[in-house]
Amino acid sequence: MSDSEGPLAVDGRAPDVHVRGATLRHGDSVLFEDLSVTLAAGEITCLLGVSGIGKSSLLKLVAGLGPALERGTIEAGDGRPLKGRIAYMDQRDLLLPWLSVLDNVTLGARLRGDHADGDGARSLLRDVGLAGRENDLPAVLSGGMRQRTALARTLMEDRPVVLMDEPFSALDALTRLHLQDLAGRLLTGRTVLLVTHDPIEAVRLGHRIHIMTGLPARIATAMTLSGEPPRDPTREEATARYRELMGYLGQSGAVAGLGK
Repeated sequence: MSDSEGPLAVDGRAPDVHVRGATLRHGDSVLFEDLSVTLAAGEITCLLGVSGIGKSSLLKLVAGLGPALERGTIEAGDGRPLKGRIAYMDQRDLLLPWLSVLDNVTLGARLRGDHADGDGARSLLRDVGLAGRENDLPAVLSGGMRQRTALARTLMEDRPVVLMDEPFSALDALTRLHLQDLAGRLLTGRTVLLVTHDPIEAVRLGHRIHIMTGLPARIATAMTLSGEPPRDPTREEATARYRELMGYLGQSGAVAGLGK
């Protein structure tokens, strides 16, 4: 499989996802109140904000993994249930230590009793730089290799909605750029929410960039970007949008803590 081809087939059914009036408490604290955001169909929405503000909590709520909302709704724009249409990548790799790299990547299909596409999984593993490591156990992998395995597993799920929590954070700079390129291509046509601390990553991959600030947290749209990801970070347009984003982050007070 080339970098531009793979088991992910754009199916034309990726929906908008609407979070409306969401209120969530964490203990005695109100994490967010009356929070609303739309994930546009077939686009990558990047969410920036300081650590601990609630980005991961929002991601888990959309995935159906978090505690119940006190108020509000999370719905697909096409009216169909989101359950079964979401692939989720946690900050932790969550690899099963007794399974090989290949078996971890195909775990979802086997748990559902579906055919496990071993050839497709091997192709994805080649693309993420893990050719020849298919039979390795997670214990012998570096942190970056484990993260790449988790990314391949997420992409292997072939879902119209993809939720990713800092998927490239454990990678070295060159590998990060390569996998951003790969993800930008393979996620084409999917509805994606990507949580990141990296403004450059947001500019490279996002169609829209949202900023989460405050307590209770609120969301503002920082910018909408033209063209399709992945964007070349050295091109003038990308660097100009990065400067614009950093200016917005500074004005909003969200810049402190990014990158931590």
